[in-house]
Amino acid sequence: MSQTDLPPDADTEEALKQLYADFEANDLTPLWTQLGDLMPLVPAPSAKAHVWRWATLHKLAERAGDLVPVGRGGERRAIALVNPGLPGTAYISPTLWCAIQYLGPQETAPEHRHSQNAFRFVVEGEGVWTVVDGDPVAMRRGDLLLTPGWHFHGHHNDTDQPMAWIDGLDIPFSRYADVGFFEFGSERVTDESSPAVSRSERLWAHPGLRPMSELDNRTSSPLAAYRWEHTDAAFTEQLALEDEGHPATVEQGHAAIRYVNPTTGGDVMPTIRAEFHRLRAGIQTRTRHEVGSSVWQVFEGNGSVVLGGEERAVATGDLFVVPSWVSWRLQAEKQLDLFRFNDGPIIDRLGFARTFIPETDS
Repeated sequence: MSQTDLPPDADTEEALKQLYADFEANDLTPLWTQLGDLMPLVPAPSAKAHVWRWATLHKLAERAGDLVPVGRGGERRAIALVNPGLPGTAYISPTLWCAIQYLGPQETAPEHRHSQNAFRFVVEGEGVWTVVDGDPVAMRRGDLLLTPGWHFHGHHNDTDQPMAWIDGLDIPFSRYADVGFFEFGSERVTDESSPAVSRSERLWAHPGLRPMSELDNRTSSPLAAYRWEHTDAAFTEQLALEDEGHPATVEQGHAAIRYVNPTTGGDVMPTIRAEFHRLRAGIQTRTRHEVGSSVWQVFEGNGSVVLGGEERAVATGDLFVVPSWVSWRLQAEKQLDLFRFNDGPIIDRLGFARTFIPETDS
C-alpha cells in the first residue's frame, strides 16, 4: 500500500472537515467533489423524454375554457407542458417552453410584447387571427405563425367555435440569461379585421423573390406565416423526385424541410429552429443522438417514436420532447407528418452541435 492510499489520520480528517465548512461559509465549492456532475463524459440531462397525448391536452384546455377567462392579468389561456424531470418549472426542456393555448368563440386575447421569441403551430381548426404589430394573420391547420421578440401581438376569434394550438417560446433560455422584458399593449387588438392574407405575406411570401424596399437582413424572419399548402407541396415534390431516382430526401422515404428567414436563409428566429418531417408508411429513420433539446408534434398519421430505447406509440396531435443526447428514432405505421422545433440556433452559434448515428439500430 502506498502512502497516498493510507486513510487520513484524525488530525487530517478534522482539518478537511473545517476546510469544507470554510468553503461553504465563504460561498465556495471544490471542483474535485463534483467533477462528474459538472463535466460528464456525455450530456446527462435532468429533463426526461416524455409524451403528451393531444386528446388529454385538448380536454383539459376545454375545461379551462369553461372556467378561466381571458383578459388582462393572466393574458393567455395557455397551459404549459412541464417536463417531469424539471419539477417546479414550467419548462418542457432547459431551453424551450411549450403550451397548448385555447381561445373560445368570439374571445380576444389582449396585446402585449416581450423579449422572448414565440411561434404558434396549428394542428387543427381555423378562425383565429393573431395580430402582430397591427398586421392580422390568419391561423389555419398546418400553419406556422411567428411572433419574434418585442413585437406586439394579440389574438381574436371571429367564429362561434373554440380553437386550440401550440405555442413555443425560448422562455427558459431567456430567463436563465436574464434578458427578459415585458410590456402590456392594447386591451383588445389594434386591428380586428380578418383578411385572408396578411400584409407580411403579401410582401414576403413569393419564393425566390425579395422586395428591394427591404434589403436589410433581419434577425428574425419578417414573414409572419408559413402556410401548410406550401409545406405539403414541398413534401409531395421531394418524394416524387425520390421516386424518379433523384436525391431529394434526407433518408429513403423521409422528406424534411426547414423553415427559413428569407432575408438570411438561416433560422426563422435567433433561438428557435423549426422543421417539418414526412415519413412514408412503413419507413423507419436511423437512430440519432443530438446535442440540444427538441419538441415534436404529430400533425397527421400514426406510428411510434423510440426514445432512449423505449418505444412509444404516437398519433395526431401528440407531442413529445427529446432531451439533449437522448436517442430517438421515428417509425411510421401510416404516412407520418411531424412538426419539430428545437434550440438549434443557440447550439450551433455556440459551437456545441454534435450528432451521433450508430452503425446499427438496437
